[in-house]
Amino acid sequence: MSPRDPLAAERLAAMRRSYERAGLDARDLAETWREQLERWLDDAQRDGILEPNAMILATAGADGAPAARTVLLKGLDDRGLVFHTNADSRKGRHLADNPRAAIVFPWHELQRQVLVTGATAPIAPEDSDRYWASRPRGSQIGSAASHQSQVVASRQVVEERFAALDRAHPGDSPIPRPPHWGGVRVAPDTVEFWQGRPNRVHDRLRYRRTGERWIVERLEP
Repeated sequence: MSPRDPLAAERLAAMRRSYERAGLDARDLAETWREQLERWLDDAQRDGILEPNAMILATAGADGAPAARTVLLKGLDDRGLVFHTNADSRKGRHLADNPRAAIVFPWHELQRQVLVTGATAPIAPEDSDRYWASRPRGSQIGSAASHQSQVVASRQVVEERFAALDRAHPGDSPIPRPPHWGGVRVAPDTVEFWQGRPNRVHDRLRYRRTGERWIVERLEP
């Protein structure tokens, strides 16, 4: 259907749901943002959410132009949230120029979102080595063979590079972690827990860092 068709706009305008699953009160929150995020991650996994640790990661380059993509949360502690990437990718270059990021966990089925903002930094090389060693061999080869975010002539080029690397490390021989591949930690300064409510009067409770302590505040829907 042509995007100029007025029916398209009408159908989009009609796509709505009433969020009535639950509410969120400050008295129900965990003491820390990490504990609360772990609770909601557990809920997402228990409810059968596909890829409950999938999160939208937004970055911006030196020119201020934003970009977003989905990555997987692979580490969580009081210091922040960890994902892994190729430092030569678009997001890697963005974070080198502008080491801040925003994250969204979009758990639509639970009528929930978690929104995080914070500074980013590489994790320790030994921690990246530990995670790399835990990955399936095929994932290791795929990451090592990919020139992530670069223009490529065809899929065949990538597949041939994958096959060559596989042949270079036959059997169970380890695949070395590329020096440009590793973990990135987002150290939050805000973590917002968003629960959908009827009539779009949503509950939004945010943990916000103020110096060395955290406060919880309610935001307008």
